[in-house]
Amino acid sequence: MKQVAVLGIGNTLLTDDGIGVHAVRWLEERGYGERHGIRLIDAGTLSFTLAVEIENVSHLIVIDALRKRSPPGRVHVLRGSEIDHHLAHAASSVHEVGLGDLLHIARLSGRMPAEIALIGIEPAEIGWGDCPGPAALAALPAVGRNVEALLADWGFDSRPARPSDARHAYA
Repeated sequence: MKQVAVLGIGNTLLTDDGIGVHAVRWLEERGYGERHGIRLIDAGTLSFTLAVEIENVSHLIVIDALRKRSPPGRVHVLRGSEIDHHLAHAASSVHEVGLGDLLHIARLSGRMPAEIALIGIEPAEIGWGDCPGPAALAALPAVGRNVEALLADWGFDSRPARPSDARHAYA
């Protein structure tokens, strides 16, 4: 059965680093998690327990802060080998486990999702604070459009269950 997991990762106590988690909450407010076959997951700072989530879906979207030396709030979409290239050249994770570790576990188990995409939001700054900055928050509609495009490409119902003008509760 086709299923997609949308993982929002990051530390919500470190301003823009938490944008992936905030993005999943934003998508949830619009009803994306109510669509058949779509699972929204607040993955926080990651853990080995998420390997099971990745191994049990056919498609995976990861949303995270992503430094590419572009203007703050710029949204990047990486797919396939672009993700592997990014992970191979990115600084190591400060979390218990990194995304690369989870994907490696899925590969070793022979249960890698058929399609994977990483939606990255360029952070302005990462410091103490429980809310992302204005540039990261302003990127959320673009993140939503990219999620919709990926879901449509993969044959999922990509329409949000609620209107797109729903307000972000913590913006």
